[in-house]
Amino acid sequence: MSTKLLTRRFTVAQYHQMNAAGILTEDDRVELINGEIIEMSPIGRRHASCVRRLISTFSQLLLSLAIVDSQNPINLNNFSEPQPDIALLKPREDFYESAHPQPSDVLLLIEVADSSFEYDRDIKIPLYAANAIVEVWLVDIIEQKIIVYRQPTENTYSKIKTFQRGEILDILAFPEIKITVDSILGTK
Repeated sequence: MSTKLLTRRFTVAQYHQMNAAGILTEDDRVELINGEIIEMSPIGRRHASCVRRLISTFSQLLLSLAIVDSQNPINLNNFSEPQPDIALLKPREDFYESAHPQPSDVLLLIEVADSSFEYDRDIKIPLYAANAIVEVWLVDIIEQKIIVYRQPTENTYSKIKTFQRGEILDILAFPEIKITVDSILGTK
């Protein structure tokens, strides 16, 4: 006879209380996903340089059209507050000081993956779809490609397209802006 283990899901409010109580600190690399506190992978140099390239590119191209945010919380629902590598947010005068961004504030989320590819693809992307994030990019550093997810449904995206080196991407919210895959992935 097997015994079913009980698990306890945490809410975003409880997660924040753990931070306020010192149980979790800003130095802990964790995020709340579906009520579970998940330890994030260490950031390697290729991952970090890709995130820096994205910040630089978007900051130059978008100027005041969007807030370029990096590795900060997005409050998806009562049980999930992920920290995507890049978020393009609707501009707000207070820069979201009064509350973390919600799904309706997000123009684009980007996850940069090397060792976390399966986790990002199988856990985070469906979570983003379920919370109506309109566009997500998954940058695969190992395979040197970018998978673009658009048109969220219940827990997936109805439009998924893979871009390789030499190809050009656009952002759903800013279709006039073109970005090359190579500028995101850097030199080989």
